[in-house]
Amino acid sequence: MSSDRTPVPHLTAGGAPVLVRRSARRRRTVAAFWEGGTAVVAIPAHFSLAQERQWVAKMLAKLDAKGYAPGAPGEAGNGTFEKRRGGSDGELMARAAELSGRYLEGKAIPATVRWVTNQNSRWGSATPAERTIRLSDKVRGMPGWVVDYVLLHELSHLLVASHGPAFWALLQGYPQLERAKAFLDGVAYATSRGLQPGGTGDEGEACTESGGDG
Repeated sequence: MSSDRTPVPHLTAGGAPVLVRRSARRRRTVAAFWEGGTAVVAIPAHFSLAQERQWVAKMLAKLDAKGYAPGAPGEAGNGTFEKRRGGSDGELMARAAELSGRYLEGKAIPATVRWVTNQNSRWGSATPAERTIRLSDKVRGMPGWVVDYVLLHELSHLLVASHGPAFWALLQGYPQLERAKAFLDGVAYATSRGLQPGGTGDEGEACTESGGDG
């Protein structure tokens, strides 16, 4: 359970509003990410106001240092990543940190996240032992909410390697989960029959997998 509260006013260096979100599920982890034009700092519910002020300042500095940017109105959390549909490896890494903080309590911490050109039967792959994630460049042209799903899927594999109930439980908080899965199913179906839906298709499984590059 989480609650939003703003006991003291917070603004980013650029003047954007800051929302402090306290969660009883958090014990020690703190995360920061953008929801539309608002910077959200998620902290444990038991933090004092002094700890809140300390961590808000620290996490806002990290957001600024890593080049995270707010999304346009109505594009909660997507920001420039949504508009550019993927961006560079650095932007992909930044997006991974944001998604981990928002949906996985910051517990999935990849060492590297990068685009690759040699995955023709997977949308993405992860190697939990090395904490590395690779996304097929065929995903780049897809909608941002689909890219987010593939990335979040692989982040979840850093925590749970299999596709069992514990794995899917990690993804239940993502609002576009079923929509993204259906989108990838459609692309895979069309591609397997020789169609090229907008040049964004891939062959084989519609679900990303863990393990090495295929």
